[in-house]
Amino acid sequence: MDTVQLATRVDKAQDRLFRETTRRLGTTPADAMRVFVSAFNAHRGFPFDVRLSPDAEPFETEEEADEFVGRLSRRLLDEAR
Repeated sequence: MDTVQLATRVDKAQDRLFRETTRRLGTTPADAMRVFVSAFNAHRGFPFDVRLSPDAEPFETEEEADEFVGRLSRRLLDEAR
């Protein structure tokens, strides 16, 4: 099987949360990424709803988007506990 390495950059806080979450799930960050890529390909796109609400406005900066994702991730994890 031929393989390639995928790489991306994320905020340090997102990395810590991702690593901690995968650890608590009993998996690894690499396995979580493989699961996401497989699901993305199987769905021929995101394996969850991606849409704009009628009143959605774009983020002003990448930092603002990162902060939003961090807050959303933490909220979803809190709700899942």
